[in-house]
Amino acid sequence: MASGKLSPRQKMINLMYLVFIAMLAMNMSKEVLSAFGFMNEKLVENNSTATEKNKQTLSNLATKAQEQPEKYANLYSTASNVDQLSKDFTAYLEAKKEFFLTEQEDPKDYEAMDQSNLVDEHFFANDKLTQEGQEFVDKISNYKTEIVNLIKELLGEDHPLIAVINKRFDTSDQKKGVGTQPWLNNRYEGFPLISTITNLTSMQMDIKTTQSEIYGTLLGGQLESDVSMSNYKTILIPEKSAFFQGENFKGKVVLGRYDSSLKPSEVVVNGQNITKIEDGGAILDFPAGSVGEREVKGKFVFMENGEPVEIEINSSYAVIPKPNSAVISADKMNVVYRGVPNPMTISIPGIPDNLVTATGTGLNRASGSGKYVMTPSSGREVTIRVSGKLPNGQTVSSSQNFRIKDIPSPVGTIRKQEGYVKMPKTSLENATVGAALPDFDFDLTLNTTGFTIKVPGQSAVVVSGSRMNSQAKKAIAKAKRGEVVIIFDIKSSLVGNSSYKIKNASAVSIEIQ
Repeated sequence: MASGKLSPRQKMINLMYLVFIAMLAMNMSKEVLSAFGFMNEKLVENNSTATEKNKQTLSNLATKAQEQPEKYANLYSTASNVDQLSKDFTAYLEAKKEFFLTEQEDPKDYEAMDQSNLVDEHFFANDKLTQEGQEFVDKISNYKTEIVNLIKELLGEDHPLIAVINKRFDTSDQKKGVGTQPWLNNRYEGFPLISTITNLTSMQMDIKTTQSEIYGTLLGGQLESDVSMSNYKTILIPEKSAFFQGENFKGKVVLGRYDSSLKPSEVVVNGQNITKIEDGGAILDFPAGSVGEREVKGKFVFMENGEPVEIEINSSYAVIPKPNSAVISADKMNVVYRGVPNPMTISIPGIPDNLVTATGTGLNRASGSGKYVMTPSSGREVTIRVSGKLPNGQTVSSSQNFRIKDIPSPVGTIRKQEGYVKMPKTSLENATVGAALPDFDFDLTLNTTGFTIKVPGQSAVVVSGSRMNSQAKKAIAKAKRGEVVIIFDIKSSLVGNSSYKIKNASAVSIEIQ
C-alpha cells in the first residue's frame, strides 16, 4: 500500500484490498456468494406468497367494510393507505435492484457478483452520501414515519406495533468498534453486490411483514411473523452465542467445508429425526431448555458406495438468564402482607435456578423457575437471604429486608356503595351489607359476618350475616324521610383464610328518601 497523503477514494480502495486479503486468509469461497443468492431467491418466493396473502386479507377487510361500515370503514381506509405506501416503497426497492443488476449478463450467476464498486459509487462520494444515497435513506425513514402515523391515528400512541416498526426500519447510526458508523455505510459500503440485492429483498420482506401485522391487528388479532436467517458455516452454528431461558434454539448443522450438494439420507439430533434439510444443512428449531450448558448430540448418515456412513454430532450451547447480582422482587409491591400468599421472583442472573437457594421465615418455593411464595406471620419485618454457585465454583450471596404489613381496614358498603348513601327505606330493608378493600394490590374476597344498625329514635340492632333480619327491618320501617341510618361495627372474614382477623370495616350512612 502507498504511504503519504491519500485521497478518500484511494483510502477506500486500500481498505477494499485489505478486506479482500482478509477474505482469502479465511478461505472464503465463492459458495458464500451463492448462499446469498439462494437466500435471495427464497426471500423472493416468500415475498410473492406474502403479497398474495396480504391481498386476500385486504379483500376480506373491504368486504367487511361494505357489510359493516360503522365498524370497519375506518379500518379499511387505514389498511388501504398502508397498502399504497407499501406498494410505492416496494416498487422503489425493486427499481434499485434492477438498476444494480443491469450490467449482469446472468442475474443468477451469484459467484460473479462479488464486486462492491457499483453500489459504492451509487450511494457514496467523497466520504458523503450521493443524492441517490440520501434519497434511499429518506425513503426508508419516510415510509416508517407515515406508517407509524397511521397506526398512532387509529390505534393510539403506545401501540406495541409502533416500537416494532421503528426498530425494523431503523436508519440511525450503528455501533462499530468503540464508535458509531452511519447506517448506510454500515450495511452497504464495501459489501458484495449480491449481499446488497439480498438486503433489498429482505427489506421488501420487511414491508410485507409490516403489512401483514397491521392487517392482523386491524382485524382484531395480532399476526406474528418470524423470519430468520442462518449463517452457513461448519459443525453447530447457533443463530447467537447464548439463549435466554424460554427461547427456541435456532441454528444449523453442517459437515466440514460447506457444500450445498451434500445431502444426508438421515439426520438425528437429541433423539429426534430432522426432516428439514436446506442446502446441505439440517435446520434445528427446538426449545433451548433450562439455564446451563446444553448438549446437542446425534448423527449425520450418508450413503457411500451403497453403504451407510455415520458421522457423529457432538456439540453444546449455553442457555443463560438475563445480568450478575441477586434480583429479589415482590411481584405485587415492595412490602409483604400478613394473611395472604405474596408471590415473589428470586434469581441470580448467570446462575441456573437449581443452583440458587433462598431462605426466609414463611418463604416457600412455587411452581416455575425462580418463583416463591412468602406467607409472613408475626413480626414487622422479614429477611430473605439468597445464595448461588457460579460455574467456577464461587458462591454469590445477597439478602434483603421486607416490611410486613397487615391487610388494611376495609370500608363498609351498602349495595356496593360506600360512605354516605341515599335510598328509600324499602330498598334499605332488602340491601346487602358488605366490606371491600378498594385500591388494594391483592384480589381478596371478604364475607360479611355481622354488623350493627342504628335508626334514629330506635335501639341499635345487632345483625348476623350480610342481610337485614326481622328486628332490623322493623327498626328501618319506623325511620322517617330525611333521617340518617348508621350501619357500623361491620365484621368480615377473609375467604380462603378464615383464621386471619380482618379489622372492622368503616361505617356507612344512609339518608332515608
